[in-house]
Formats: sequence, C-alpha cells, structure tokens
Amino acid sequence: MTSATITMNLQRLSINCRSFFLMCKPRVTALIVFTALIGMFLATPGMPPLDLLVAATIGIALASGAAAAFNCLIEQKIDALMARTRSRPLPTGQVSSVQTAVFATVVGALGLGILYSYVNPLTMWLTFGTFLGYAVIYTVFLKPATPLNIVIGGASGAMPPILGWAAVSNAISPEALILFLIIFAWTPPHFWALALYRRNEYANSGLPMLPVTHGEEFTRLHILLYTIILVAVTLMPTGSGMSGWIYLVSAAVLDAIFLVYAVRIYREYSDALARRTFRYSILYLTLLFAALLLDHYFRIPV
Repeated sequence: MTSATITMNLQRLSINCRSFFLMCKPRVTALIVFTALIGMFLATPGMPPLDLLVAATIGIALASGAAAAFNCLIEQKIDALMARTRSRPLPTGQVSSVQTAVFATVVGALGLGILYSYVNPLTMWLTFGTFLGYAVIYTVFLKPATPLNIVIGGASGAMPPILGWAAVSNAISPEALILFLIIFAWTPPHFWALALYRRNEYANSGLPMLPVTHGEEFTRLHILLYTIILVAVTLMPTGSGMSGWIYLVSAAVLDAIFLVYAVRIYREYSDALARRTFRYSILYLTLLFAALLLDHYFRIPV
C-alpha cells in the first residue's frame, strides 16, 4: 500500500469520524450531559464517587448521542429541505443510512451497557425510556403530527437531571422532579423562538410547527405565557427548601432578562430578536443550573 493510499484512507476515516460525531449533535448532547451532571451533584450532600460520576457521564453521553443519530436518520429527508440542517452528514451523503443505523445502535447499546454495569439498572432503564421518547415517540410520531410536539416531547429533553440524580441515589426524589419541571417549562419558549425565525423552513418541510399552523402572533403570545410559567417553576427550588439565596438571586436576574426578551418578542417582534432570545435561552439554562450547583455547596438559607 502506497503512502498516498494510506493518506487517502486516513483522510476518509477522519471525515467519517467527524461525520458520526456531528450526527450526535455535540452541542445539544453537551447541554444534556451538563444538566445530568448537576443532577448527580445535587443528589448527595457531598461529592459523588468519582468512578460513578465518570461512568454515568459517559453512559448518558453515549445514549444521548445515539438518540441524536437516530433522529438524524429518521429526519434526513426533512433535514435536506432546511437551511439549518441540509449540511448534516446524511443529507450530504457523507455517511449512509446503514452506517448511521449501525453506529447509533452500537453507541446506544454501549452507553446503556455502561449504565447497567457500572451505575445501576434504574438509571439504565430511565435512559432507555428517554432514548425511546426522543428517537421514536417524539421524532416519529409527535413531531410530524401536532404543533404541540415540542411541549409533549419536551419531557424527554427534561429527563437528564433525573438520570443524573438516579445515578447517584438509585431513586427519583421530588427534588429531581423539580429539575425536570424547570427544563420542561423552558423547552417551549426556547424552541419556539427558533421556530419563529426559521418558520419558512419549517413550512417548506411540512412539519406542523406552531408558527406555521397557528401563526406568528399566536406563537409570540405562547412564548410569553410559557416564560411566565417558567419563572414560576424556577421559584420551586427555593420554595421547597432545596436552595437558598445564591440560587434565588441568580434565578431572579436570569428570569427578569428572559421575561424582557419574551415581552419584546410579543410586542416588537423581529427575526433578529428571536435569534437573540434563542441564544439567550441556552445561556439561561446553563447559568440557572450552575447557580443551583453553587448554591448546593455554599448554601445561604432563605
């Protein structure tokens, strides 16, 4: 084998590895793993065991990446119609459907196996249920069927803190359910901001997203209403005694900024504003959960 052939094969392998990595939606997976990690730390008054922390993180990350790859596999024709997704590996032909199916199956099985063997069966089964909820129930049934797809399907995206909590405590507590509710309430205003400035792409794809089926004004109103619900839900950690002043002050500031965005979207909409709101919503969730972690270890009681 010549050096040129070896170089070409290595380049092809590098492209394939990058393609598979991109199908795991690394930015989404990173946020999932982050919120799961927060759940792990909050589940114990001290520090979770390092070996358990590593195994749970790897297992949840692999399962999340596999679910994202299955999502890409199922939606490859829709992805080809949208500017946001048409450059993904499947629509561009960088990988085949068979390769994607094999990759997602192997990675998902590996992640679940790690969770079962090195964490606990409860976390594995909860992760498997979350996998099915996103890759099958949401992607196959809900997303093409109802404009409420993101509301109902948001339950899968809200599961990571419960997975992290279960990994450490081998149980599901009311505190873990509060973390679930925060992400569940956050998902609609987060996603509908994206759907607003991408509404023409969703219309071309045939997906019944809220701005397409019910119009922009209706969607803007529901972003505001769900943001108000989110603000109320984010007060639950303090109200339940789960957190103290550090979290409460942080949540109040973050909520106020989110509410300003939501009110402005409702009253003076522009695509640029919706794009900024979408980006802020990601920062919002990251900082909110970081505040929960900081408060957990440096609690100032309310």
